[in-house]
Amino acid sequence: MKNAVGRDIPDFLLENGKEVYQGKNYMDGKYMQKVGPRTRRYETPQESKLVDTIADALRQCGAKDGMTFSFHHHLRDGDFVVNMVMKAAIDELGLKDLTIAASSLGSAHDPIADYIEQGKVIGIQTSGIRGRMGQVVSEGKLKTPAIIRSHGGRPRAIEAGEVHIDIAFVGASTSDCVGNSRGIGGKSNCGALGYAMTDAKYADHVVVITDCLVDFPNMPASIEAIDVDAVVVVDSIGNPKKIASAAARISQNPRELMMAEDVVKVIASTPYFKDGFSFQTGAGGPSLAANLFLEKYIDERGIKMGWAIGGITRPMVELLKKGKVGKVIDVQDFDLDAVNSINQTPNHFEMSASQYANPANKGAFVNKLDFVVLAALEIDTGFNVNVLTGSDGVLRGAPGGHPDTAAGSKVCVIVTPLVRGRMATVCEHVVTVTTPGDCVDVLVTDYGIAVNPLRPDLIECLDKAGIPHVTIESLKEKAYSIVGRPDDVQFEDKVVAILEARDGTILDVVRQIKPFTL
Repeated sequence: MKNAVGRDIPDFLLENGKEVYQGKNYMDGKYMQKVGPRTRRYETPQESKLVDTIADALRQCGAKDGMTFSFHHHLRDGDFVVNMVMKAAIDELGLKDLTIAASSLGSAHDPIADYIEQGKVIGIQTSGIRGRMGQVVSEGKLKTPAIIRSHGGRPRAIEAGEVHIDIAFVGASTSDCVGNSRGIGGKSNCGALGYAMTDAKYADHVVVITDCLVDFPNMPASIEAIDVDAVVVVDSIGNPKKIASAAARISQNPRELMMAEDVVKVIASTPYFKDGFSFQTGAGGPSLAANLFLEKYIDERGIKMGWAIGGITRPMVELLKKGKVGKVIDVQDFDLDAVNSINQTPNHFEMSASQYANPANKGAFVNKLDFVVLAALEIDTGFNVNVLTGSDGVLRGAPGGHPDTAAGSKVCVIVTPLVRGRMATVCEHVVTVTTPGDCVDVLVTDYGIAVNPLRPDLIECLDKAGIPHVTIESLKEKAYSIVGRPDDVQFEDKVVAILEARDGTILDVVRQIKPFTL
């Protein structure tokens, strides 16, 4: 069956009431039944929940074959927790047929690829999948199709019972002896713990893993002891210096800085750029760089940003400290300046991923966004965006909050160079649709700006401001004139990953890549 973005979804994926993507806000107003979290009762007073090893915590929580373990990725490329837990579960306890349900997975988790190839890990549910793991999944070596969800789609699926977490593992920068945990105050600070909050509330068991035990009570707690079964102290939960990965670094490239300034010019041309406006940028050098140019336009207009959400970086923290933004609300920190600011700088707060972007609650923060600036691996003439698969069809990215913020904001701006190396970024059809075109409003490239025809109001704004713009078709043809028209990626029939839209409908599938032959 073809969905609203023209992707052919296999019939076998539409069993048990699953639907194909049918457009932005299709699920609006429909009821969702939340599952009731199952919890163990602890009525006898406990002095401590400390256990000696991760293996002991697994035994205490009744770990067995076929379970689903969840993780969060606030330490990003510096995370050690996933590998430690899976090593204890598989190599020490001999468990098998396990599923990993993570907020994201990256190159830090390359060792998990071995467990996939051995058949010990049979399921992956995540937003991001990169490195060796992305390669082996793309080669069809995972027993079941990986399920890819946005940062808002993940808590929706957990709260609806579509994802049942047997044991949630929380990598905490600090914890007390009963599990009150924070992302600051230790030697491996990661800042906000927003992705772990829903897991801790809905998992059958919760294990906190920390490298800094502090006195009770560790307050204000991001993860509360009332949800925690065991606490394990290890030498290190990760390397915070790797939080600022290449994907989350502000660009210093002159061409990308030019695009970032054009982004802010577009934003400033709209009626939404006024006192109290709200704003977010996604990961990606040019999109994060837009933060650098906002201050100039804020000062020229004599206005103040009401609030910002994210993925937060140093430039937004600096605007907060200067009083040019009222509040910063944070589900994840992208650099150490933001990590050191959370709960330290007045009006810098953390929130859960559900509060941030879940489309099935009664009002996520993304629904109040005026502007979001996002990157893209590819964007096609239907304004559909791919941030998941490379031009070779291999899984090496993440939807993250991209589809959530695009759908919720009043103005979604995609910023990307027209070509990368020998590949056209603006193309006829993206390899994989991760953000539907009906959620994308403006494209800014180094060769021009295009506005989605669905937004004639924004076309009028740019015309009034004297900002030139072209059609996205002309940008595509320009890209092809530079690098040539690419051949279609060749896939096998086997589905290796299912991409859910944020509302739980099926947006696209990723098929097994064909082996390269000379």
